[in-house]
Amino acid sequence: MENIKKLIDEINSRKPKNYEQMKIEQISKELHKVMEFEQNVLKKIETFEKEHQDPDLIKYTKMICRNTIERETMLIQEIYLKKIDSQYLNSKLNYSSSS
Repeated sequence: MENIKKLIDEINSRKPKNYEQMKIEQISKELHKVMEFEQNVLKKIETFEKEHQDPDLIKYTKMICRNTIERETMLIQEIYLKKIDSQYLNSKLNYSSSS
């Protein structure tokens, strides 16, 4: 049970970074890191399930993981898409004005 509590603390300790200040390549790497983190957490949860640890606590941990990762992923995607749009639009505008 102590391991599950540590995992919950680990999940809750994730703080979103300032993605607005990052370049597209950096944001892409951050998205990969978030997905990696989620995979690692889910593997740990699966291990806890196999060990027949407290099912309610495991369910709670899954919910926290899903909510935290989903929130962070959505934030990253939103900023990523804005940056791609703005760069794409800027490049289209620059191309049009130079023609």
